[in-house]
Amino acid sequence: MINERKILTSYFNILEENKSAKYLDCKQISVSYNSSDSIDKLWSIHDQAHKNQQISDINPKFSLLDLKTEIACKIYKNCCFCERRCGINRNNKTGNCKVEQTRIASEFLHIGEERVLIPSHTIFFSGCTFHCEFCQNWDISQENTGFYIEPKKTSEIIHKGMMQGSKNVNWVGGDPTPNLLYILQVLKELNENIPQIWNSNMYCSRESMKLLEGLIDLYLTDFKYGNDICAKRLSKIDNYLEIIQRNHKIAYENGDMIIRHLVLPNHVECCSKPIIKWISENLSNSALNIMGQYRPEFHARNYEDISRYVSSEEVAEARKYASELNIYQI
Repeated sequence: MINERKILTSYFNILEENKSAKYLDCKQISVSYNSSDSIDKLWSIHDQAHKNQQISDINPKFSLLDLKTEIACKIYKNCCFCERRCGINRNNKTGNCKVEQTRIASEFLHIGEERVLIPSHTIFFSGCTFHCEFCQNWDISQENTGFYIEPKKTSEIIHKGMMQGSKNVNWVGGDPTPNLLYILQVLKELNENIPQIWNSNMYCSRESMKLLEGLIDLYLTDFKYGNDICAKRLSKIDNYLEIIQRNHKIAYENGDMIIRHLVLPNHVECCSKPIIKWISENLSNSALNIMGQYRPEFHARNYEDISRYVSSEEVAEARKYASELNIYQI
């Protein structure tokens, strides 16, 4: 019988101290590189290190985590963390996400997440790669709010959260993607055996997905749309399905996965059912959370189809369809 422990095996093993969080193993993989190396050479070293996965008992001079951080520093100067690929130097200006220096809008032990995750130490970044007309967190996703906190201080905050009972570190927003360099810098300072969660809209670039490999224990993904038309109209996103499906497949191969789908009013046939069907065909050993708390926030009332609350019948129809396709619902 499928249950949470079978689907989230790695996550539970870390909680029970039967294995290390991936980022800790990443710190024990030795690599050799120079910061002056080209990004192509650094990627070659990176990929070979992942292939070999030689974990040392001693602290290496340069670890795979150090290398990932070095690569992220170079990407930061020609940004392609997300698939918008603005290509700007983030030291000087912002791209479409409006993220300058990383700002943390809030951090706290969240008890409103999925039951297997709580209490979850959520770290909310401001800024986002999407511009959803119905965003429930528009005050932080579309505004440059919050404060910069030194990575070492954030690692100390995470340690304090563990002492208070947190089960994981939940990188969220907005979206964590524009803040990947900062996250790597925090992980370099952190030494706690605690699962790392990537809570994202999954519009990450291939490069970001490679950097996340070997770091993230559980992908908490947001699968919004079943077609590109709805994605473009409601979130101002191009080529949505190809990118999101690609990244879900990559994440599925590299960590545990809980997929979230927020049911939108009038979008069961065009979005919910196509998403659910695709999950059943491609990500069968994942958990799905079909969410029914949609409310018309931000600019939603400017769009007739999403200007009302979602009905209980629409949510029930989506959940019933997932049950018929034998998808585990969390």
